[in-house]
Amino acid sequence: MSRRRVLAGRGRHAAIAGTAVLAAALSACSGSGGADSGAGKADMKNKAPMAISVNATGGKAKAGEPVKVTVAAGKLTSVKVTDTKGGELAGRIAPDGRSWTSERNAAPGTSYKVEAKSNEGGSATSAFATDAADKVNKITIMPGKGGTYGVGQPISLVFDNPVKNKAAVERQLKVTTSNGTEGSWGWMKDYSGNDRVDWRPKDYWKAGTEVKLQMNLNGVDSGPGGGYFVRDYNTGFTIGKDQRITVDLDAHQLVMTRDGQQVKKIPISAGTPGGQKASWLGKMVVMAKEGTIRMDSQTVGLGDAYDKMVDYSMRLTWSGMYAHAAPWNEGNFGVRNSSSGCVGMSTSNASDLYAAVQPGDPFEVTGSGSKGKADVGNGYGEWNLSWADWQAKSALASNQGGTDS
Repeated sequence: MSRRRVLAGRGRHAAIAGTAVLAAALSACSGSGGADSGAGKADMKNKAPMAISVNATGGKAKAGEPVKVTVAAGKLTSVKVTDTKGGELAGRIAPDGRSWTSERNAAPGTSYKVEAKSNEGGSATSAFATDAADKVNKITIMPGKGGTYGVGQPISLVFDNPVKNKAAVERQLKVTTSNGTEGSWGWMKDYSGNDRVDWRPKDYWKAGTEVKLQMNLNGVDSGPGGGYFVRDYNTGFTIGKDQRITVDLDAHQLVMTRDGQQVKKIPISAGTPGGQKASWLGKMVVMAKEGTIRMDSQTVGLGDAYDKMVDYSMRLTWSGMYAHAAPWNEGNFGVRNSSSGCVGMSTSNASDLYAAVQPGDPFEVTGSGSKGKADVGNGYGEWNLSWADWQAKSALASNQGGTDS
């Protein structure tokens, strides 16, 4: 066959709309006899070029959907879909060999090249680009990457924009642990009003657990009003000592344990019973060690009750409940609850507790005179829910657990 005929054949097939075609290699095989050589030429004359169709075409293809490649004849043996940065969309060939579908969606604003091969020795290529996202969704991730946290620390993701496609997002969140910790995602409204999803273990973490989170969100559509995610995220952290703090409102005492053994007992004065100055009840988590901060009662709806700099501040809720030094209230430590909602103690005791505590340490308040339990999104309130109730907050029918890393 002449070179002119090969090129012409390729041109005719490439003109087929929506189909990428590349002629199979037509070079003759060398053989020991003229008869074999002649048979090879006859086979090549009868062999049709490979043709594929791709569900994404042109320069403004829709993002947020898997890429599907279908072969016109024969069976696919391999398909490779890569972007201009070298990233690859993994996928699977269907059992009948006629099609291949990517496991992840095409990302917005991205150019892709498709390369396919068949069992008949043919190959074909195609290219397309997706349209840019009209709106981009981003995430605030807690805890921070590479830190050490207490046994009550959840993974918490707060989204900039609404997430209507919660199940689609949750499917792309993979938690792995060093010891197969069982856990589940749960959706809620953050105290800020934004959508939020947290992952907590069934029970408190075991000390020393290594935790990793992989968020394969590039190309996932948040749903109406939320926009696309345009990148992947990942984080990882370590669980530190098993420390737990309890506050007894009736005894006016704070107790810290480490590995089940009491290491501190501190007289305190908590929130004034009755009304908005009472303390929150139930299981919380030390969210952050904030040190010396300004506390202004007007920011939490308590009028002109206070406006002062406060030392050794440990945040417990977004609404402003802390454990901290309160030397102005010294006469009430261990005697009565008379604060504006926080757990106050002497400067010396607050300094010692602050040095020992880890973000993520469980902090449980028991006793009478509280204003009840805070909303689950006001801090890390998921530990106030039973395991069954927490699992029910997952967007997926079968909840995800941790796996060995």
